[in-house]
Amino acid sequence: MRFDVITLFPEFFATPLRIGLVGKALEQGIAEVHCTNPRDFATDKHRRVDDEPYGGGVGMVLKPEPFFAAVASLPRLDPCEIILLTPQGQPLNQALLQELAQKAQLILLCGQYEGFDERIRQHLATREVSLGDFVLTGGEIPALALINGVVRLLPGTVGKIDSLRSESFETGLLEYPQYTRPPEFQGHKVPPVLLSGDHRAIARWRLQQQLVRTWRRRPDLLAKRPLTPEEQQLLAEGLAEQHTDVEEQDRCL
Repeated sequence: MRFDVITLFPEFFATPLRIGLVGKALEQGIAEVHCTNPRDFATDKHRRVDDEPYGGGVGMVLKPEPFFAAVASLPRLDPCEIILLTPQGQPLNQALLQELAQKAQLILLCGQYEGFDERIRQHLATREVSLGDFVLTGGEIPALALINGVVRLLPGTVGKIDSLRSESFETGLLEYPQYTRPPEFQGHKVPPVLLSGDHRAIARWRLQQQLVRTWRRRPDLLAKRPLTPEEQQLLAEGLAEQHTDVEEQDRCL
């Protein structure tokens, strides 16, 4: 898969793209990332990529010509998306990452200053994506997050496909709690079921934990995911058990 990042700060991506799973995926040729500076396509002697907004106002607006020219200079694979990183865009979530992972090429437009000339938004970008309801100094951090999230979904990046299937959001639920050695630490014990060797009981416990954790932390996810009768029962039992545990802790205080 090919990523092309249109950014005024190509050096921003050098170190993050060399480390971890993403770095290994790039080394193995699973994905490739190319950075293009729109300043290289500016037409005036000062290589300006921004100008004052028509109608007045604060800040500077990114000009359309350098961005259109930068994108036009790129080799094009199909299917391709040209993504403008903006707080006004579609929220980046796991479902969107999975959709984007099916593309052959993603061109990411990183903004700075007051934002983009509207013609970039309307006539160049094919999609707008937001990292969340907050404003950053530029689109580079959202671009890194998107690249990371997509690359790890590409075949060959993550060793065990089951690692992806059991993660938060893959099933519409948050991930279950994880434990490792030692079995007891500072008086806190690993749940006995995980030490039992009973794989059916472990799977049931994990599903119950996912349901309870999602209900408590992200009830909006459950609103989008109808529960089976078994899942409804597991959720009810899990909530009742946690309520009992809280009451017992209160009595010990």
